[in-house]
Amino acid sequence: MASLLQGFEEVRLVKPVGKTMMTVTDSLVRFNKATAAALGYPAYVKVLINDKTRQIALTPATAKGENSVKFSKSEDKQTSSISLKDAALVDAIRQYFTFGEAPEGEVAFESVNGTAYVDDKTVIFDADNAKSGTMKRRGRKKAA
Repeated sequence: MASLLQGFEEVRLVKPVGKTMMTVTDSLVRFNKATAAALGYPAYVKVLINDKTRQIALTPATAKGENSVKFSKSEDKQTSSISLKDAALVDAIRQYFTFGEAPEGEVAFESVNGTAYVDDKTVIFDADNAKSGTMKRRGRKKAA
């Protein structure tokens, strides 16, 4: 007698990652939590730039990697976006974006959705698709 469930396959419960996003300001590069999820929440990443196509890629790396950047906490502890403030990294990425003027007390930024290649543990952002905006400056207010 054939099994009642013969021919059936289990439904794979893989949650969709969501839209990956990179936001660039004059002082930091921020990646949303979906970017960390697409990469598998790596503790370190390598940032790669294709100068010809004006694309920025992220891929997991090891702590010992020469150009590794500290990135994510573990999945259960990474509750928000990830801000990278390393000056050399920010300068390398910032050159692909043009920031508009920001009103007093605000910061100009550029944000761009990425394309996640989950099987390859890579996310690629195309600087030519960035959108400009401004946001209120966070942190302490400067003394008058």
